Amino acid sequence: MKKKTLATLLLCAAVPGVALAQSIAAPALKPGDTWTYVNTVEIGTNGWRQTRDQISVQRTTADHIYIETQQSGATQAPREFIVGADWSRARSVNGTETVVNRPLAFPLTIGKMWTIRYSEAHPNPQHASEAYDTHYKVIGPDTVTVPGGKFDAVKIEAEGTWKAETAPRQSTVSGVSRNEGGSTIVMQSRNNGTVEVTGKTYKAFWYSPAVGRWVKSVEEYYDVNGTRTARYSEELASYKRADTNSGSPLAGRPAPVAPEGPPPGDQ
Repeated sequence: MKKKTLATLLLCAAVPGVALAQSIAAPALKPGDTWTYVNTVEIGTNGWRQTRDQISVQRTTADHIYIETQQSGATQAPREFIVGADWSRARSVNGTETVVNRPLAFPLTIGKMWTIRYSEAHPNPQHASEAYDTHYKVIGPDTVTVPGGKFDAVKIEAEGTWKAETAPRQSTVSGVSRNEGGSTIVMQSRNNGTVEVTGKTYKAFWYSPAVGRWVKSVEEYYDVNGTRTARYSEELASYKRADTNSGSPLAGRPAPVAPEGPPPGDQ
């Protein structure tokens, strides 16, 4: 009986989904690690579109991962990016390098929470400012099926709010009149005003230690009325770790297949 119990414990320790009960460290990525995803974009009621995109590790440092991304079938050269060692993304916000997205915060433990909060002045011609406040939490083990197969993963969820202030709008009203002396007077009035709009965000990531990255992600944006205005989803189609001979998801799991039918989420 003791031998069977020990064997069971060893087997559980080898399964990523069970090991989450303790802690998951950052993956040891190497040049050549590659992931291919099916990306789906849904904007309002404008339908949806899908692309298949590949991400490859070029090199790593203690703090960063240098990657190349390219859309399958594209003739353009790959694009190169730097992301954090935890796959976080940072960019210049008001002249300061700021983390704007951090889906993973290693080591991962159930119940762990972190927050990403920033505001940006003049992010685009339409907005005078934008602010985001996002709260992440490690939910726990989950099994997820994607085009690349079935994976044991840990689920991370994030809920938050966004706020935007529209850029000042200038309206001009002109009129012509004559004074008592017969001179022409041109009258103009300008009304500069801004409007503040708010909404909510929802994100979810399913991270697989065996894959070294998430196998599925969802990002949704809602307006002030609770209506979803945009949805971005990413599902793993295939992957290859540089230190393994095969890119199959897990032994005995389904082989990668092409996506069919409508995209996931509300239609």
